[in-house]
Amino acid sequence: MSDWELDYYSRPILDADGKKRWELLVCSTPGPGDAEPPFRWSRSCPASSVNSIWLRETLELAIAAAEEQGQPRPRRLRCWRASMRTMVQRAAEGLAIELIPSRRCYALASWLQQRERDVYPQDAGYLSGPLAPPPEPIRPVARPLPETARGQSWAWARLGAGELQEADQWDTDFAGLIPLPSGLNTDSPVPGILLFGADRALAIAAWVAGLEPVRLEVSGRQLILEAGLEDRWLLSDLADDEATRTAAELSASRRESGGLQFLAVQASPGEQRFTGFWMLRDLPDS
Repeated sequence: MSDWELDYYSRPILDADGKKRWELLVCSTPGPGDAEPPFRWSRSCPASSVNSIWLRETLELAIAAAEEQGQPRPRRLRCWRASMRTMVQRAAEGLAIELIPSRRCYALASWLQQRERDVYPQDAGYLSGPLAPPPEPIRPVARPLPETARGQSWAWARLGAGELQEADQWDTDFAGLIPLPSGLNTDSPVPGILLFGADRALAIAAWVAGLEPVRLEVSGRQLILEAGLEDRWLLSDLADDEATRTAAELSASRRESGGLQFLAVQASPGEQRFTGFWMLRDLPDS
């Protein structure tokens, strides 16, 4: 069994009837040490056929195609578009597959960026002119972490990209690892934070695992963990100079390290292992 990432949405292409073409993209979530490329599958959908029935039937075709290639049936689907959640939920339930609303769709986001750059512009119906920007989403106010998830303290940390190449060999209780961006310099510094939980470290790591952590950001003077579809958790208030410095470092990671970040949980600063470790990436949501 494996996890799949899914996007079912309109593309910047007009069909002969003058309506936008819809498309289903699915890909398997690659592990950090996977030698084989992830499973990828796409299918166009007429605007008049957009519904959960078409989606379920087409997902059945994707599963059959995966099995023909020796790929396992998905156990979970991740989908990051909130507007499509209900439709995808119905289709997934019909196939007895768990839906995880999550922006941890890094492989799919990279594939979609590649298609927007190299594939869609080649179509005769491609909308090449300037498009109206989508409405800016209203970002929820960041909520403080619940008492049960707060560690005793936290600290900034940096790891070299080369160290992260070995993360799948680390002894951790909870982990969310992803392949490193291709062409990444192994000396590139990757910023992250350490949460220290003492005897509650295991419980904190378990709670974080259920969050679907996505990325760290600085908003004003607040250090925020974005997770799930639109959750925003306040980790700490920062001093002005620290907020400026941290925002600059996260921005540098976007430019130089493919947006890589990490979040780790340990019992104490002297601990030699991570109770939980998650690689994060600051990528566009769509």
